Amino acid sequence: MAGVLNQQITDRWAIYNGDSMDLMATLPDHSIHASIYSPPFAGLYVYSSNDRDVSNARNYDEFREHYAMFVREIHRLTRPGRLTAVHAAPIPSSNSGRDSYFDFPGDVIRLHEELGWDWIARHVIWKEPLAVRNRTMAKNLAHKTIVDDASAAGVASADELLIFRKRGEIEEPITHPTGLDYYAGSEQVPSDLWKFRNWTGNQIQNRYSHWIWRRYASSIWDDIRMDHVLPFRDSREEDDEKHVHPLQLDVIARFVQLRTRPGEIVFTPFMGVGSEVYEAVRLGRYGIGCELKPSYYQQAVRNLAAVHEELHEEPSLLDELEVM
Repeated sequence: MAGVLNQQITDRWAIYNGDSMDLMATLPDHSIHASIYSPPFAGLYVYSSNDRDVSNARNYDEFREHYAMFVREIHRLTRPGRLTAVHAAPIPSSNSGRDSYFDFPGDVIRLHEELGWDWIARHVIWKEPLAVRNRTMAKNLAHKTIVDDASAAGVASADELLIFRKRGEIEEPITHPTGLDYYAGSEQVPSDLWKFRNWTGNQIQNRYSHWIWRRYASSIWDDIRMDHVLPFRDSREEDDEKHVHPLQLDVIARFVQLRTRPGEIVFTPFMGVGSEVYEAVRLGRYGIGCELKPSYYQQAVRNLAAVHEELHEEPSLLDELEVM
């Protein structure tokens, strides 16, 4: 495929090292069931020196123009009534100790609404303040700040998972006939509820699924395992940001499990080290991902090799796509 430096295509996933705009241009309309990704946060991280990297925009207006191209293409690829999920967070103006913030999630919402999506959910992902301080060294999160001048004190801004639905009538409802059968999070499912797992009777009685649903349907996710991520350190290069961190697998699992059905196609245009593809495949979906940076792509290959060992052979879904 033109513009692709490397690729790996199996009966469970298709991943590419190249520009995802080039990849998406080869895919047919309405060819994916869902997408989930973490875009470059405008003005916060620079992931590579490649002039095709969206994080290298010269200013925010240019970033918004380039990112809008991705949103339009994902809209074209998504089936009517189906969903996309975007990981975002407020962006600090600096690390001066007296920072203000830019509402990046709000701008993501407005952009999607302009381009044919309906905003349907916002999950706020709680982060422990001291852990954020130790990872980012944010001056406004130091305890010393409240001692010296609390007017400069900050907060550990939450990550957000924003969910959008493409306008139009859905062809196949996303059904869960026996409810939810897997919980991705830090709590323990009460032992007396396990007998209801995969309950085939009246779903009002399915206490196992109800317990999970109450956590997934919450607007505040305070039970995400923040360190439950794929290996990524080997993919770093010397000039990488020191605090780049993959999206937590629990976040991805909740979206994939709740918002898609087994066997469906889940896409990510900013694959990184493969987290979204990995979790989609692990949950019985077909994952497609594209990553511009070669070192991240190679780590994704290694990460997917691990999930491959856990799975049994299933029919390929690649026939639904014209990706070659």
